[in-house]
Amino acid sequence: MSQVEITKQLDARGTYCPGPLMELVKGIKRGQVGDVIELISDDKGSRVDIPEWVNKMGHEIANERLEGEDYYIAVRKVK
Repeated sequence: MSQVEITKQLDARGTYCPGPLMELVKGIKRGQVGDVIELISDDKGSRVDIPEWVNKMGHEIANERLEGEDYYIAVRKVK
């Protein structure tokens, strides 16, 4: 994927379901349309739960990657 400008980064490593998703939800609610919020999680469930939530809510995955055990997902707030 191409380079994405991150507006805010949230580090949820060390928290477990539903913690990382709740951190992302708060970050999205506080952000402006067009902001890109990147979440870092080491909870394996986040790799499934977060993309499902993003799609369900109508936002957009701008980038995602796995670095070791850390899952990075950048979400663009659409509405």
